[in-house]
Amino acid sequence: MKLGIVGLARSGKSTVFEALTKNIIKTGSKEKNRIAAVKVPDKRVDVLSDFYKPRKTIYAQVEYFLPGIGSQTIDKNKNQDIWAKTRDCDALIHVVRNFAGFGFEEPDPFSDFIKLDQEFIIEDFVVIEKRLERLEQDMQRGRAVNKEEVALLKECLDNLEKEIPLRKNSKLFSAPILKGYAFISAKPKLMIFNNEDDDDKIPDAEDITSKEDCMVLRGKLEQELAQMSVEDAEDFLNEFNITASAMDRVIKRSYALLGLIAFFTVGEDEVRAWTIKKGATALDAAGVIHTDFQKGFIRAEVLSYNDLMDAGTYNEARKKGTVKLEGKEYCVQDGDIINFRFNV
Repeated sequence: MKLGIVGLARSGKSTVFEALTKNIIKTGSKEKNRIAAVKVPDKRVDVLSDFYKPRKTIYAQVEYFLPGIGSQTIDKNKNQDIWAKTRDCDALIHVVRNFAGFGFEEPDPFSDFIKLDQEFIIEDFVVIEKRLERLEQDMQRGRAVNKEEVALLKECLDNLEKEIPLRKNSKLFSAPILKGYAFISAKPKLMIFNNEDDDDKIPDAEDITSKEDCMVLRGKLEQELAQMSVEDAEDFLNEFNITASAMDRVIKRSYALLGLIAFFTVGEDEVRAWTIKKGATALDAAGVIHTDFQKGFIRAEVLSYNDLMDAGTYNEARKKGTVKLEGKEYCVQDGDIINFRFNV
C-alpha cells in the first residue's frame, strides 16, 4: 500500500510525513521527493512469530510518499509534475492546516480543502478532454475505438464539470477500463486536520466532515513524539491523551478506507503478513504470494488466528475441525492463516 501525502503550502505535510515515518530531516532541503516504508504493527504477527520461532518474520508494509514541491507554486507545469508523481499511489492523505502561528492567516480548513480538491478536478478534466479529442479524431479517421471507454470518459467529464471528484462515483473509480488513467480525483482520500498541540478536536467544518473520511493529528507534537524512545514518549502520550502513535492510527484508518485485511502464512522458515482487499478469494490471495500459487491452485488449508489461539496448537485445531479445506471461491477473512496447496 502506497499513500501520497498532499496539501497546500505550509499545511504541515513534511511534519505529518515525519510523524508517520520517523524519517526526520534536521537540516537541508525538503524539496526533494521523500518516500519511507514502515511496518504495519500487528500483534498477531508478534504472537505467531513467538509461536513458530521462524527464521524470518515479515510484517506488511505501508509506503508514504511526499512530493518534493508543494502546491504553493503557481507554475501549472510544476503542479502537473507533482500530481504525475502521485498517480501511482493507492490513496491520498490530504493534510489541511488547522493551527495558527506567526505569519499565518487564521486557519480556514474548508477553503484549503476546496482549493486542492478543485485542482485535482481540473487536472483530471484536462486529461479526459485531451483523451476524448484523440478518440474523436480516431473515429473520424475510421479507426476502431472502445465505445464503453468513450461513454465512461464522458460521464467522468460530466461529473467533473459539476465539480464532483471521481472518488464520489463508485461506478467510475472502479471501472476496469479506466484504471490505467489513475485519475487523481478518483483516489480514496483520508483527510487529516493538522491541529495545535493542545487541540484534539475535529474542527467545525461540517461540509468536509460529513462527506469525507476525516481525522485529527497534532502534527508538530506527534513529530516530536516520533523522535523519542518508547519510554520517554509514554508520559507525553498520557499527558496529551494520545492512546496510539500517529503511525498506528493512520495505518488503521487507511486500511479501513481502502477496504484492506490481513492474512498470514506461517512455518519454520517464515511468518508473514499479507495485505489483500476485503472480499478477495483464496485464488486472489494465492496470486498475492506468487503467480505459480495462483496458476496451480488446488486447495487452501485455512485456520483462523482466533481458532489457533483457542486450540493452542495447529494439530489441536485440526482435531477440533477448525482447519478447513477451501476452494478457489472461498472469501478470505481478516486473520486467516492459509497454507496453499498447488501444483505447477
